[in-house]
Amino acid sequence: MPELPEVETVRRGLAPHLEGHVIARAEARRPDLRWPLPPDLVQVVTGARVTGLRRRSKYILVDLEDRGSILLHLGMSGRMLIEDALQGDFHRDPAILPRHDHVLFWNEQGTRITFNDARRFGMVDLVAPGATHPMLAHLGPEPLSDDFTPALLAEALAGRKSPIKAALLDQRIVAGLGNIYVSEALSRAGIDPRRASGRISDQRIAALVRHIRDVLTEAIAAGGSSLRDHRQATGELGYFQHSFRVYGREGAPCPTPGCTGTIRRVVQSGRSSFFCPDCQK
Repeated sequence: MPELPEVETVRRGLAPHLEGHVIARAEARRPDLRWPLPPDLVQVVTGARVTGLRRRSKYILVDLEDRGSILLHLGMSGRMLIEDALQGDFHRDPAILPRHDHVLFWNEQGTRITFNDARRFGMVDLVAPGATHPMLAHLGPEPLSDDFTPALLAEALAGRKSPIKAALLDQRIVAGLGNIYVSEALSRAGIDPRRASGRISDQRIAALVRHIRDVLTEAIAAGGSSLRDHRQATGELGYFQHSFRVYGREGAPCPTPGCTGTIRRVVQSGRSSFFCPDCQK
């Protein structure tokens, strides 16, 4: 499942081809993905000028002048593909089959932006002007925003008995974090993913906030992590997977200087957590 860095990378790739452009044509090739597509999707977006692209948690919002927004979620295998009218400007991986092109937009210059989703767990919806979509209504602060402070996180974790890994995956506490980057941030902060959320000192919470920001910033700069399905909007792979300290490295030596531990994997709430039991306490 794409996490914040992958979604932000896609948003940045789409921006030059949508922001300030008019959606001259749109096409929905099926009635649903994970949920039904809005029946008036094509009618609403055709002829609309895009005033901006935003990311909220793991969602992309395409703001339309006087018509609300398009809300996109990539699901497990969703990809946004850019194909220019001039052949050769963008490369389409032949493994990305056209039969999975479900929702398509063309800007006034002829560039096609395609939502391709083999497993159909993605989402395309409309948000009315001035409204808040139910999927966005209860999200916590963005981890790269000024709102995400050690004091705010400490307050959210106070008294909680749940493991810190589960707490950081709770989108009501902080938006956009997923399994990969929580594991990486906890490793950098030296915190065991099984530790009770309410039993972490303020000093360690401050370090954790800093490491969350650093991991996400570095991952965005690397184009995200390509483990299975993620591609940038240009079709390129992300490269942050080559910088993983612990994620997917069960049995490998701990990379922390001076630590002789070995990366271990445990299952928490049905998901794998990777950590070093020697230096993460």
